Amino acid sequence: MSANPLASKIAAPYARALFDFSVDKNIMHQITADFQNLEIFLDESSELTDYLNNPLVTQAAKGEVLTKTLKSQVNSETFKFLMVLVDRDRINLLKSVITNYLELVYETASIKTIEVVTAVEFSNAQKNTLIQKLKELTNAREIKLAITVDPNLIGGFLIKTESKVIDFTIKNQLQQLAKHLDSVLEI
Repeated sequence: MSANPLASKIAAPYARALFDFSVDKNIMHQITADFQNLEIFLDESSELTDYLNNPLVTQAAKGEVLTKTLKSQVNSETFKFLMVLVDRDRINLLKSVITNYLELVYETASIKTIEVVTAVEFSNAQKNTLIQKLKELTNAREIKLAITVDPNLIGGFLIKTESKVIDFTIKNQLQQLAKHLDSVLEI
């Protein structure tokens, strides 16, 4: 959700083209699954991300690494698309392309991605309850939570959608109490 706006703007046409192609060829589910797995893989392997983002590494070397690591793991059309990004020297935008593509898929499927920042990890029951409440509030068919744990919040959680921020954190409540006390105690 919170990506580099310039990278996102450059990546959007690539994501749109792949989305339109996947719908036209009726392979959206395979490419979506590939991209969801690839997103997790890139988050877990920062060395690969750094390598792909390095401007000193040649396009041929990047293509070779992707061929060795991903060719057997993803759909052939997904792999061809990755090679297009390499050939056009846009493989450094892969994370943004994935994010844009998945947003298009989720929008089409009426799946809303909602960012949640919490002080402690949610249990499965808490996640399910939150998802049900968010479905009611947003009228979405499905909810995908992007959960980040931030112990600085002390307790509670923060919900971010595209247009709203709902803050249920103890840190926020303490800040509001401090402001109120400052205004009341001023002489």
